[in-house]
Amino acid sequence: MNDAFSAESRLIHAGTSRTPGQAVTPPLVPASIYISAGEPRPGLGSWIYGREGNPGWEALEQALGGLEDAEAVVFASGQAASMALMLALAPGRERIVLPSDGYYGGRALADRLRPYGAVAVPVDLQDLPAVERELTAGPAVLWAETPTNPLLRVADLARLAELAAAARAPMVADNTVATGLLQRPLDLGATASLYSLTKSVSGHSDVILGAVVSRDTELLAAVRAWRGSGGAIPGPFEAWLALRGLKTLPLRIARQSDSALAVARHLAAHRLVRAVHYPGTTEATLEVAHRQMPDGFGPLLSFEIDGDGAAADRVVDSARLILPATSFGGVESAWERRARWPAETAPEGLIRLSVGVEPIADLISDIDAALETLEVK
Repeated sequence: MNDAFSAESRLIHAGTSRTPGQAVTPPLVPASIYISAGEPRPGLGSWIYGREGNPGWEALEQALGGLEDAEAVVFASGQAASMALMLALAPGRERIVLPSDGYYGGRALADRLRPYGAVAVPVDLQDLPAVERELTAGPAVLWAETPTNPLLRVADLARLAELAAAARAPMVADNTVATGLLQRPLDLGATASLYSLTKSVSGHSDVILGAVVSRDTELLAAVRAWRGSGGAIPGPFEAWLALRGLKTLPLRIARQSDSALAVARHLAAHRLVRAVHYPGTTEATLEVAHRQMPDGFGPLLSFEIDGDGAAADRVVDSARLILPATSFGGVESAWERRARWPAETAPEGLIRLSVGVEPIADLISDIDAALETLEVK
């Protein structure tokens, strides 16, 4: 399908054949080998061995890439995608400058890869002079994340890209929270966008996948090589599920963004809530958030209760509708006390809430009832 149509329409039709008699749904191809003879000529649509390609991967990659007018490479998980990207960008670079308040899995991975890659340097991405100082201290990669997980802090990607370009540092943007529908980091100067497809993209809490999206052909070739040689490949069924989920992403994330904003505003006025973290309610970065995400701020928010970790656990456990579970972006709402994870930087009483597609009145009723347990002696 050509570029005359919107990204939303293109992703809905990705992988669908218009040949008479063919199924409307993309095929599931659980093959480890393909018929081939003569000199191997691997490439798009030319499959030889299952570790190098699958029709289901390519349909998913076509849909994902279309969201940012780029190409996508799909991996077995978001962490696998991160590892391939870190390793591909490591040669000739000494430092990986990453957010001090970002996803703890990315920080842990960078530390673990230290013997094979760059030194992890945490920095506040809202402190632009500090970012510039770290980028110019040696050959570096800038690993941005906005909004961050779990504090939902917003960084100015365009300004970060300017600093990265001046330092000759490629910039990666973890775009998992916003997705390519709400935010397009490549348009703002990023070399690559990173995604955990486990979250909003698949949207049904039934698959683990990741992806790298870029317009840099050399980088794409490098991450594909790491995927193939490292074996971090997605399963055909997982790719099929993610593509099916992706087709409804525009509908899901629009409702989730509206509901999350309503919940965040409700919590901001709640007598038992100490602080709310959400791009649409944070005055200091509201202008940047609107500029980077004009169509909504996504399904994820967090808030701090007026109490300790045990009190936050009591709130989470008291819900009758919202599930006590980790991860985010699914059609069902879920929350957790984030500091229960040892490496997390969240405050002890912070609850991270992933807003699903349930009616907003039901969600607010369930949240209010759970918060009332804080007053039970």
